[in-house]
Amino acid sequence: MKKDIRVLIVDDSAVVREIFSKELSAIRGIEVIGTAPDPYVARDKIVALKPDVVTLDVEMPRMDGLTFLKKLMQFYPIPVIIVSSLTSKGGQMAMDALSLGAVEVMSKPSAAYSVGDMSTHLGDKIKAAACVDLRSTNFAKPIKNIIEQKTAVLSSALSATTNKIIAIGASTGGTEAIKTVLTSMPHNAPGIVIVQHMPALFTAAFSERLNGLCKINVQEAKDGDTVVNGLALIAPGNYHMLLRRSGARYYVQVKTGPMIHHQRPAADVLFKSVSRAAGANAVGIILTGMGADGARGLLTMKKAGARTIAQNEKTCVVFGMPKEAIKLGGADKVVDLEAVTQTSLEMFN
Repeated sequence: MKKDIRVLIVDDSAVVREIFSKELSAIRGIEVIGTAPDPYVARDKIVALKPDVVTLDVEMPRMDGLTFLKKLMQFYPIPVIIVSSLTSKGGQMAMDALSLGAVEVMSKPSAAYSVGDMSTHLGDKIKAAACVDLRSTNFAKPIKNIIEQKTAVLSSALSATTNKIIAIGASTGGTEAIKTVLTSMPHNAPGIVIVQHMPALFTAAFSERLNGLCKINVQEAKDGDTVVNGLALIAPGNYHMLLRRSGARYYVQVKTGPMIHHQRPAADVLFKSVSRAAGANAVGIILTGMGADGARGLLTMKKAGARTIAQNEKTCVVFGMPKEAIKLGGADKVVDLEAVTQTSLEMFN
């Protein structure tokens, strides 16, 4: 019989600890084994209770969550989910946490984000995090030889990219995977549209961080934004993003709508719109993530003439979304994460 996932909740708010404990304990397959009001108490409980997953607030007294996370990853690596407030500061700190080795981020309940939604999403993230083997997955890998990589890609893989589109979908582990892909893109890469499962405001911080690392421009998408060479648009949290075409111009539509695979934005929504708007002028990429979002959409792109790529199991944090796409026959190629950029650009030749 499969054991329940043992979870430790770390948050300075007694109310949050109580809510999380109650809601998560009601989810089948999850056992809340304890709570801690600060990192010092958490440290002792982690050693004593040996949880499978830790949920961690980033803004706490005595020791902030980022400092604790850094120490934890160094001395006692364990899957950590960051739970942060929906603020600009919270978004920036969440991005720092992901770069330090956190598996996932999510937002605390707010007026726009109910406790019920929170518990469902957090439960899903805990189940995904429990599948991660930190010993075999190289989190927060330093970006090495970026200039050399980009120069090589630019000289060998780009010929004509006018009216070409790259569409990317990712979830758990996707922030680091997308960083790897985008930092290897040359400045004149085809227009890129991206869905990363992430709460509102966090996508703005994610886009801003990538914009400072990449040769291309990266920004959170706004409704009506034009998709052009050298630009990557990231779907804002809590909104679907679709690719549209008007004459020779590609643009994005950002809209609300029902969740797909419990996600908004959803990769399936983006991929299916790309199949209609760009057809054979597109490349679809599905990266690490739990669940099946994007699998059918990638197959739809392939049937419309697009070339498609799935990240391989060896380099995935969670081999869920790519696995489902491969199983459906939606991936033309299955490659290491480090080969995704080069492969995608070569597909346009």
